[in-house]
Amino acid sequence: MALVTTTEMFKKAYEGGYAIGAFNVNNMEIIQGITEGAKEVNAPLILQVSSGARKYANHTYLVKLVEAAIIETNLPIALHLDHGDTFELCKSCIDGGFTSVMIDGSHHSFEDNIALTKQVVDYAHAHGVVVEGELGRLAGIEDAVNVSAEDASYTNPAQVEEFVAKTGVDSLAIAIGTSHGAYKFKPGQKPQLRFDILKEVEKRLPGFPIVLHGASSVIPEFVEMINAHGGKMPDAIGIPEDMLREAAKMAVCKINIDSDLRLAMTATIRKYFDENPSHFDPRQYLSPARAAIKDMVKRKIVNVLGCDGKA
Repeated sequence: MALVTTTEMFKKAYEGGYAIGAFNVNNMEIIQGITEGAKEVNAPLILQVSSGARKYANHTYLVKLVEAAIIETNLPIALHLDHGDTFELCKSCIDGGFTSVMIDGSHHSFEDNIALTKQVVDYAHAHGVVVEGELGRLAGIEDAVNVSAEDASYTNPAQVEEFVAKTGVDSLAIAIGTSHGAYKFKPGQKPQLRFDILKEVEKRLPGFPIVLHGASSVIPEFVEMINAHGGKMPDAIGIPEDMLREAAKMAVCKINIDSDLRLAMTATIRKYFDENPSHFDPRQYLSPARAAIKDMVKRKIVNVLGCDGKA
C-alpha cells in the first residue's frame, strides 16, 4: 500500500461521525508508537510533519520512516505538512512525496490568505495532493506557531463559504477555543469549545471536512508523572476529551494531537531515568517511551476520535 490522501478518509469520517487522528512525528520511535497503536485498533492515520520536524529529522528520513510504517502496518496513512506558512515550503513537501499540505495564511488579511491558499491549492491539485487551509487564529505556542491571546481570534462563520469557494481547499481548520501547546489556559480558566461556531460552519459548508488544531488534552497522568520525577508543569490544562469526541461526531474530520505525544514520551523517560540513574542505553529508555505513545494513541483513537475499526 502507498501513501494516500485524506479525501476518502474524510468522506467516510464525515458520514460516520468520527474523526481521523493527525499525529505529529519527529523521529522513529514516535512514528513506531503511533502506527503500532493504530494497527492494534485498525484505524486510519494522518502522520503530520511541521517545518521544525523537517529541520530536526530531515525530510527524506521522515518520508522513508513513514513509508516503512506503511509496509509494517498496511494501514491507510496520509503524510501531511502541518502549518506550512509559505508557498515554497508547501511546494517542497508536495515535490518531496507528501500527500497533503496545510497552508496557514491565518496571520494574513482575509484577502491575502485567500490568494496564498489558492496559489498552494492550484499547485497541489495539479500534483494530486490535497490542501488544508485555516481561518481564525489559535492562541498558544507549539513548534514555529506562536500566537498571543491578544492576537488570537475565533473563526468568522460568515467568511467560510467565500474562502472555500475562492481557494478550492479540501478541508478547513477553524478556531473554536482550542489552543496550541500544553499551557493552553490560565490557571482556573475552564476550557470551552464554541460549538455554536462549529454548528454554523457546518450549516454553511454541509459535508465539508473541518479540522481542529491544538486539540491535545494534556493528559493529567503524564503531567503528574513529569512533576513526580523532577518536572514543573503545575498549570498545564488541555481540552477535555468528551468535548473533542462531541466535535468528532459533528463536522470535524481531523483532530491534531502533538503535545500529548511529547508529554507521554517525556514523562516516561523522566520516570525511567529517575528509577535507573546509571543507565545510558537509548534503547532502554526509548522502548518504554514508545510503548507509552502506543497506549496513548490507542486511547485517543477509541475514546476521542472514534475511528477504531475504520481502516
